[in-house]
Amino acid sequence: MAKKMLEVNGLTTKYVTRFREDVYAVDHVSLSIEEGKSLGIAGESGCGKSTLALSLMGYYFAPLHYMSGDIIVDGKNISGLDPDVVRKTVLGSDVAYIPQAAMNALNPTRRIITFIEDVIRAHDPKANKKDIREMAEKRFEEVHLPKDALDKYAVELSGGMKQRVVIAISTILSPKVLIADEPSSALDVTSQKVVIKMLRDMMEKGFIRSMIFITHELPLLYNVTDDIMVMYAGQIVERGSASEMVFDPVHPYSRGLMHSILVPEDGTRDNKLTAIPGTPPNLKKPPQGCRFAERCKYAQPSCRYNAMPLVEFAPGRAYRCSFSVEQLKEVYKSED
Repeated sequence: MAKKMLEVNGLTTKYVTRFREDVYAVDHVSLSIEEGKSLGIAGESGCGKSTLALSLMGYYFAPLHYMSGDIIVDGKNISGLDPDVVRKTVLGSDVAYIPQAAMNALNPTRRIITFIEDVIRAHDPKANKKDIREMAEKRFEEVHLPKDALDKYAVELSGGMKQRVVIAISTILSPKVLIADEPSSALDVTSQKVVIKMLRDMMEKGFIRSMIFITHELPLLYNVTDDIMVMYAGQIVERGSASEMVFDPVHPYSRGLMHSILVPEDGTRDNKLTAIPGTPPNLKKPPQGCRFAERCKYAQPSCRYNAMPLVEFAPGRAYRCSFSVEQLKEVYKSED
């Protein structure tokens, strides 16, 4: 049996506004990733994907607050730890993070090598410059960057190079879990392919032992991850293998996401894009029942009052809906 690199049970985190209002952006989320595997998380903007990414690092600063749940990395529970402990013992080595808009994450007044020195010395204060330089040059070679880029400033690098620099910095300590928050969203198609291939190669070589890849483009995950989870309004509404989630989604929201994006494998001539009507609910006052009910064309009156748990209906597959899988597929079949 494969070893679990990350196991999350009932994680709940919230934002507290300046008016002391609670916004539960991550609501009782559970997931797990085995060594050598990758998990994709998809959903529209504002569903909680990036907040979940920040929460999984166990590093909380206002206005984000940890509420409950366990985050277990390679057998070690990191939830509720002091931020200084997390920074010195967890970030970079256990869990690493590629931020959204990574190309703008580098301080333009510092040379690239100084960022790597900071990461390594946070875990090993006695590390000398020569050893750090050797580690950095080796990792830059892996991500196809010239060694002299270490002595440059961010403004001297192209967008694709800056993205690879951030990847090199994030993986310099070979993390057990790498969280990539939309790492290819600001890149052209060619650069996207380079970044995705690079991450997959690093997984195969063991520089990354497991990965979470976050995006709003569900089909993209088919070529990147082993499994996919779909988030909506702070909750997981469906999970399954990449192929199942792309070609046979069950939950109405997952199906809506797929129909809002063209999938090359399906062709484009007979496929029309359709939008999901309405907007996500206000998480200051989340709905009593299903959070997707107001936007779901299949919703019944009871859906607005009865909240459903995430239920497993097949090995590795689960969904959150009051309709049975058979009922939903029958409805979908009649529409297709």
